[in-house]
Amino acid sequence: MKVVIGADLGESFGRWKLGNDEELIPLISAANIACGWHAGDPMIMRHTVQLCKKHGVSIGSHCGFPDLMGFGRRRMEISPEEFKNYIIYQTGALMAIAKVEGAKVEFATTHGAMGSLAFASTEFAKAYIEAMLEVDPNFIIRAPYGPQGELIAEEARKQGVRFVLKHFLADRGYHKDGRLANRFGYKAHPRAVIHNVEEVVERAMRVVKEKKLESVEGEVIHMDIQMISVHGDTPGAIENARAIRKGLEAGGIEIVPITKLV
Repeated sequence: MKVVIGADLGESFGRWKLGNDEELIPLISAANIACGWHAGDPMIMRHTVQLCKKHGVSIGSHCGFPDLMGFGRRRMEISPEEFKNYIIYQTGALMAIAKVEGAKVEFATTHGAMGSLAFASTEFAKAYIEAMLEVDPNFIIRAPYGPQGELIAEEARKQGVRFVLKHFLADRGYHKDGRLANRFGYKAHPRAVIHNVEEVVERAMRVVKEKKLESVEGEVIHMDIQMISVHGDTPGAIENARAIRKGLEAGGIEIVPITKLV
């Protein structure tokens, strides 16, 4: 049995540091690298690519809105054509950096409000997949488990994408319909973020081995995924990733780069 462990990385900017990529990268097998719009910059991008190459970690573009102050989480009113070109621009920048480092961008995903737009609209989901296929027809598309990712997955299948990678956030709570529990504001669910490391590992193990997860409502739901994601910028990220990797490997599950799943 094989699974990918992934995380959002390269989210520092200039002298401002977010997360601990140097410690996290050796523990994962796929990195969603910020491409300079919602986070990251050319220096950070290149350093992150170098670390990924050193540790045999798959490289993917993590595309967001040009909104450093809002960390790409604020919605922008743009057209599907603009959305498409935003994806191409950011992914192309990462591809150039990867090329000079003798590495390759193998998959793509979206961040924050940009992702929410693609998950909610057929028009924007179509633009996202078209952008990826125009950049590289062999790209793997990453989509979240549940209704949020189903639109992306369906559009990818229509356009002939060879593989859609479904991922699960080990430290997040899910509703019984597969939606993520809200973690922001006064409507934040008390089980939206799982802080106990042992519980995070237990959930990851159950999802991989049994394809089952207990929802925030207490109901067991079916969850068929190929990737476990951890948040690189949250407290406890290193401990979570280390414990998940140790638990999975002890259970006979191989941690692999994305290309070894295809």
